[in-house]
Amino acid sequence: MSDFAGMEELLQDFLVEAGDLLSGVDNKLVDLERTPSDRGLLNDIFRGFHTIKGGAGFLNATELVTLCHLTENLFDKLRNGELEITPEAMDVILAATGVVREMFGSLEAGSQPAPAEAELIDRLKRAIAGELERASDDEGGERATAANFGELLDAGSGPDWDQLHAVVSGTALAPAAEKPPLEMQMHADVAGKTPEQIIQAAVGRRASDKPGYTGPVGRRDAEKSRENSIRVDTTRLDQVLNLSGEIGLTKNRLNALRSDILNGKTDTETVHALDVAVSQLDLLVSDLQNAVMKTRMQPIGRLFQKYPRIARDLARSLGKDVELVLAGEDTEIDKTMIEDLSDPIIHLIRNAVDHGVEDGAERTANGKPLKSEVRLEARQEGDHIVILIADDGRGMNAERLRAKALEKGLITDEEANTMDERQSFNLVFLPGFSMASQVSDVSGRGVGMDVVRTNIQKLNGTIDIRSTLGKGTTFVINLPLTLAILPVLLVRVGDQPLAVPLSMVREILPITAGQVQEVGGRATMVVRGEVLPILPLATMLGWEIDRTPEYGVLMQTAEQSFILAIDSFAGREDAVIKSLDDFRPKGVAGVTTLSNGQIVLILDMKELLQSQASRRGLPRSRLIGSVQLAA
Repeated sequence: MSDFAGMEELLQDFLVEAGDLLSGVDNKLVDLERTPSDRGLLNDIFRGFHTIKGGAGFLNATELVTLCHLTENLFDKLRNGELEITPEAMDVILAATGVVREMFGSLEAGSQPAPAEAELIDRLKRAIAGELERASDDEGGERATAANFGELLDAGSGPDWDQLHAVVSGTALAPAAEKPPLEMQMHADVAGKTPEQIIQAAVGRRASDKPGYTGPVGRRDAEKSRENSIRVDTTRLDQVLNLSGEIGLTKNRLNALRSDILNGKTDTETVHALDVAVSQLDLLVSDLQNAVMKTRMQPIGRLFQKYPRIARDLARSLGKDVELVLAGEDTEIDKTMIEDLSDPIIHLIRNAVDHGVEDGAERTANGKPLKSEVRLEARQEGDHIVILIADDGRGMNAERLRAKALEKGLITDEEANTMDERQSFNLVFLPGFSMASQVSDVSGRGVGMDVVRTNIQKLNGTIDIRSTLGKGTTFVINLPLTLAILPVLLVRVGDQPLAVPLSMVREILPITAGQVQEVGGRATMVVRGEVLPILPLATMLGWEIDRTPEYGVLMQTAEQSFILAIDSFAGREDAVIKSLDDFRPKGVAGVTTLSNGQIVLILDMKELLQSQASRRGLPRSRLIGSVQLAA
């Protein structure tokens, strides 16, 4: 039975508010480390802990109150000038926030949190008394553990969480009878921690939790249940209510007109009134749909706010000076997509801090500022959201990437010789690709990156890489604004209409015999100097249709551009996607219903392309027919 029977609503409200407060405190702590004399930050952090303490008191969460009270006392002395911020004080403060987040996890699970470690309480009390000693510089053994932990993480399919727990608990270094040193128990002393440990503490998940996500970082089930809630501006709800009322009035008008028509009243005035009412209903339904969609939109800044703490702790563990710069935090995106973006972005930030930026000595030798910058930016471009994760580090070496892929047998010599720089960068997304076995300009790139791309593609998005050797790397994620409605282009193969995502469509072209060229036995077309393969949609679907395709749709994915050969077009629609849970044919993302009631398949072009990876086009004679070829 829950410890909070009868207080469930109060508990959920507290977790939402306190979670936001703690994320804000984490970010302010990162800023405070750079500007320790900022009184405004000190006051804000003090108020954050004070507010969390007050809410915990209502829930009788005594241990959480105790921890927040001690941290609040420390900040009271800091803001009054009685104490100064030191690295050791910052370590113990960050340790406290990590434990507070763990206590939130206990509350989410419906139980009172356990007391904080006695060592943490002792360090907080000594910090308040100004007696906190400088931490030991002897980190060799811990760094060795971090290296071993890194091997577990780079295994490809994800870490062994039982082994991971052994490393986190310190049993890999200490006999069972010995208690691990304080530095191994506390989140704050990041010098001996690995990136995954730091991330887990920052997002509030214990290392022993079994994640449902197949990537590098999981998420607690309790946290997931809380994330099902959503905050909506009352103005938007008022708009939905007003539109619903107007639709009700229009429905009444239509019912009255229907009654008149059934009674034989079919004069011009009645028909015109019917036409006006239908047009008004169409407009109102469209407005209501847009208003409801906006209730799902949330500022992406709520996702971004957890990352400065993660980047700070990762950088400290690696002995680097890295600043995470956030931009576009007010950009709105579908709530469900925000949740699914969390883990891929964490992995990309980890790559940027761990492998992208150089250490201080290398940056100084290359004439770069000692402090590295990682930029996380979001912006809206048309009906898409673009997210950038950029670093000013060493960049990626295309030649070394190709050589490593060849060595692992992931590509052939012929493919390596024809790859351009962009295709070479995308090699890091291949399953099993890794540069972690050697220290080089691209060391570690690609470990788990196939999982990142897979999760981005599940959101109907794409990820691309831009990199300049010696200057840095940028990962570019393109996502639709929402997953609920998908703009599609309706095409026909024979008499069968099919839907393809409009986001992949660049333009529509006619296909004539004179334009088609045979290159390597495959049909191609030259579009503004670019030689593109022609892929008949009927062949990709495994259909046998003898007619010659007359039109081509120039399609573009993150990996390639091609011309999709079709017979004709049926228009454009904003499709409401319905998934096929019980049976989903390969290459089909879902179905939608057209305005005429016809059910149409929505194609998963990426999956169709993967199944046709060995077929970049068809022989010219197959495409345009022997008669035209002879002509």
